Amino acid sequence: MSSFYRLLAAYEPLIYIALALWGVFITRSMIRCWIEWRNAVFGLEREFALRRLLRATLFGSLALILIFSEFFIATFVAPALPASGALATPTLSLLVTPASALPPGATAAPDAGSAPSGMSGCDPDRIMLTVPEPGAVVSGVVKLTGTASVPNFGFYKYEISALGSNVWATISAGNKPVVRSDLGDWDTTALANGDYFLQLVLIDNVGQTLEPCVIAVRVQNP
Repeated sequence: MSSFYRLLAAYEPLIYIALALWGVFITRSMIRCWIEWRNAVFGLEREFALRRLLRATLFGSLALILIFSEFFIATFVAPALPASGALATPTLSLLVTPASALPPGATAAPDAGSAPSGMSGCDPDRIMLTVPEPGAVVSGVVKLTGTASVPNFGFYKYEISALGSNVWATISAGNKPVVRSDLGDWDTTALANGDYFLQLVLIDNVGQTLEPCVIAVRVQNP
């Protein structure tokens, strides 16, 4: 069902166009039936015209319901859908020091005393989390900023996963492109203190999920 909702959101403009054309046809039919009913002289003729008018009105109501349903699904349902499956995260690349920062011959290892740091799959011009930064210690309500914008933009969402888990929980989503601006809020108060992956996921207008931007942060509430 989630794939069907994403399909409806991806083809939202085309669906609106088709429903609008259908609505124009129905409106013309309603006007014609109403004129026939008003000008009818004989009782049987008026009855047939009234039946056609009622049938056209029923189809018109159905078109309005479909338009409202499409708007609701594309605006509220599809952006809030959870990830369709577990997304593999390159854990090691997020937990170790970048190779370029190591002296020759040194071996990188996670630092158990500090928040894990690192970034994966991020592109400053397309999909990027700038706040919080990788390795940041966060608490309370965090305002996320960054970029989620591609030519065939559909919608974006941001998710979290506990360190060592591949289960992602969707926090929130948006259906408008964002460039170096607010993506939304993340309330960390409901989470246990610890290390988490935070990822920004971008879905294009044909339902294809792009490689997410993943960072590692530490939640530390009082």
